[in-house]
Amino acid sequence: MKILVTGATGKVGSRLVKRLAQRGDQVRAMIRDPLHATQFKADGIELAEADLLDAASLEAAVSGTDVVVHSAAFFRGATPEQAHNVNDVGTQRLATAARAAGVKRFIFLSTGLVYGPTGERPANEDDHCAPTAAYPLSKLAAERFLLGLKDPDVRVLRLAFVYGDGDAHIREAVTLMRGFSPTQRMSIAHHADVAQAVARLLDTSDPTYRIYNVVDEEPLRIAELFASIGAPPPDGSDAKRGAAFETPLDGRRIRDDLGFRPMFSRLADAVAARAL
Repeated sequence: MKILVTGATGKVGSRLVKRLAQRGDQVRAMIRDPLHATQFKADGIELAEADLLDAASLEAAVSGTDVVVHSAAFFRGATPEQAHNVNDVGTQRLATAARAAGVKRFIFLSTGLVYGPTGERPANEDDHCAPTAAYPLSKLAAERFLLGLKDPDVRVLRLAFVYGDGDAHIREAVTLMRGFSPTQRMSIAHHADVAQAVARLLDTSDPTYRIYNVVDEEPLRIAELFASIGAPPPDGSDAKRGAAFETPLDGRRIRDDLGFRPMFSRLADAVAARAL
């Protein structure tokens, strides 16, 4: 299979393309700026310069590929209009180009935030989704568009908070979640396990049109996440805003369907392995 990975210079995409190439897949990385993709040359990864806002550029990017793994997104700093144009409309453009090019499978990397706040109860894939923020609203709209297509075969991965492999995501989160309650729970997933989930979808023909949460074994308290990098616990000064993002995830479906088992079952495992 030849696989197009979008968002190849982002947090998830940059690590994913390397892992797919290392396991022997033919990988084409979709990028907007070649200057930011020099790290791929040594791994034999093909580059395709394209933009989700430019439909014509997407036709060339998907041409000759069997699978699209769509990880590109506009998250932090996006206005509601930008989130909609990139994450929803851009995904529709990409899927339309993929279908016209005869792409067989479309794997969409979404977010567990599409469920909206659930408090202490872990959300499963059959739960009603009620997000309030622009980013998960745009991702949910894209999911619904994709799952309504007759072809290509669509699978959706709803990712927990992704970390590891030298990613600064935890340090960035400390700044953003400083006012959250220290006891608030959140679900996480290591980059290695995101790649494992994608690989399992690449290697199985069914079930199709399926949604999977990607998460480690158990939610953790935000104070534990902060402690992993030596930061003091959050102070709870903005706990109400934090509660809007309290969405622990239930990861049983991907385990039952695909035999997924996290390489890093808990944050402590990644800390011990120096895999942060």
